[in-house]
Amino acid sequence: MEIKASMVKELRDKTGAGMMDAKKALVEANGDMEKAAEILRQKGIASADKKMGRIAAEGVVATYIDGKIGAMVEMNCETDFVAKNENFKNLANMMAEAVAKLNPASVEDMLKMDCPVCKKPIDDVVKEQIAKIGEKITIRRFVRYESACCPATYVHNGKIGVLLDVKCEKECEETKAIAKDICLHIASSAPEFVSRDQIPASVIEEEKRIEMGKEDLAKKPENIREKIVAGRIDKLMAQRCLLDQPFVKDPNETIAQLIEGKLSVVRFERYVLGEGLEKRQENFADEVMSQIKG
Repeated sequence: MEIKASMVKELRDKTGAGMMDAKKALVEANGDMEKAAEILRQKGIASADKKMGRIAAEGVVATYIDGKIGAMVEMNCETDFVAKNENFKNLANMMAEAVAKLNPASVEDMLKMDCPVCKKPIDDVVKEQIAKIGEKITIRRFVRYESACCPATYVHNGKIGVLLDVKCEKECEETKAIAKDICLHIASSAPEFVSRDQIPASVIEEEKRIEMGKEDLAKKPENIREKIVAGRIDKLMAQRCLLDQPFVKDPNETIAQLIEGKLSVVRFERYVLGEGLEKRQENFADEVMSQIKG
């Protein structure tokens, strides 16, 4: 029996299975929709859509570099236990490579593309892992840089990731080592901007408003308050700019001094796993019981 695209779509909508899995099930069931759905349920694939409503705030940050292209992705799952699973970590690494090679515009676009590693739709690849692992898995976000020099990355325990883009006159082992050290510094010190000229005027004005209203300055003359606040703002902005921060490995020099004459920082991205996401509130005993009952 001919398996039409409309049949595959109907089975996907009904079960939440991936396109390839739905087609295989229909072929095996000779086009019988109910039997195909039963085949998917038996394989555990049809339960993937049911898991997508759960909270997934654990996971890993993974990176990939290929020549002058660098990518970083955050993959989420439900539990730290699964985040440590080798299959899950391999999936995250595969997705970072896919971002680098496919250059998708969004997560939604990426899911429709064929994975360059396993040659299957990425949406199907993810759903297969949901079926195997038994938890909600999502690609939350990614970033990709095409660098003029050598992109660099650093990932700390899978929880904090940094992707850095730099320029240099001559790429060498020294510049690569410095770029790697800067990534480590960004992971540790969490700058928000490369330099002060990137700071929006609105940010500076808001900080000035807060400082001017502090009680310790209330009784001081206006001109004195202005000078004190200017000094405080200068210090605050220095703390938020990468180039002004003391290098984490040697606080006696700033990042600007570290890179002088060697390279320049173009941009960076810093991911903290699960930032801004709601966390699961279950304890371990509840988690085990839910798995037993499920």
